[in-house]
Amino acid sequence: MFVPREYELLDFGGGRKLERFGPIVLDRPAPAASGVQPSRPELWSEAAARFEMLPARSSGGKQSTAQRGRWTTFGELPVTWTVCHQKIHFELKLTPFGHVGIFPEQAANWDWIAAQPHATPLQILNLFAYTGGSTLAAAAVGAKVTHVDAARNMVAWARRNAELSGLSAAPIRWIVDDALKFSRRELKRGNRYDAVILDPPSYGHGASGETWILEDDLPELLEMCRELTGPQLRFLLLTCHAPNYDARRLAQCLVTAGFAQNLQQIESGNLSLSSTDGLNLTAGAFARAIAT
Repeated sequence: MFVPREYELLDFGGGRKLERFGPIVLDRPAPAASGVQPSRPELWSEAAARFEMLPARSSGGKQSTAQRGRWTTFGELPVTWTVCHQKIHFELKLTPFGHVGIFPEQAANWDWIAAQPHATPLQILNLFAYTGGSTLAAAAVGAKVTHVDAARNMVAWARRNAELSGLSAAPIRWIVDDALKFSRRELKRGNRYDAVILDPPSYGHGASGETWILEDDLPELLEMCRELTGPQLRFLLLTCHAPNYDARRLAQCLVTAGFAQNLQQIESGNLSLSSTDGLNLTAGAFARAIAT
């Protein structure tokens, strides 16, 4: 997990969360915090910026989760700043979608990835790889990683994080591509992996305008991941922030794709953040298939 000086969830409630990323305190939406009241209302005036969602746009009858909004800043903020997790450094900045370059709830998974045993370097495929937290956690312990994201600017951001972390020379393949298309090509090329990490969105677009819809496309992608690993599978880590995909549903997806015979063979649970006064805020779910 993050040490407090790098990241803290200060408070949450009223559909929002108050977080400190290094020296910067931000006030952002958090649907999971609806129905409760902030426990430390005196802290909220410390926010250096507040993000508000704009009305959602739809595409093809589906609503995008990459919803734009507006930041209101209170005083001067740096254009970018950095935080650290273990040996990994992250460049942060305010984006039009409300994110800043990391999902702090993933830190527990980064620790888990780094702790996986391996006698030889693991070949890991990281799909929907964002700014590289999982990629760098694996590379830092010697894994060979194929980092795939459809957004060119996200891959460039991840490469900057690798440089900041002293991992610019690590064996990482940086790929700008659609996850489904890339996985199909890897199967045809005969490439195989020891492990797969994926954090798919509810809705998105590929590098060439391909449409990704979680409910429609996740089953096919997981089946390809099963073929890409086969009997050499060491682990598969699936995480999701979609509200209708809880831990049990993610685990069932892995069983259906052939990663286990039943739910008892899958590790699953909630991604969560703990506030400074010990309260937990749910921030998604995970499921893990592990070689036995």
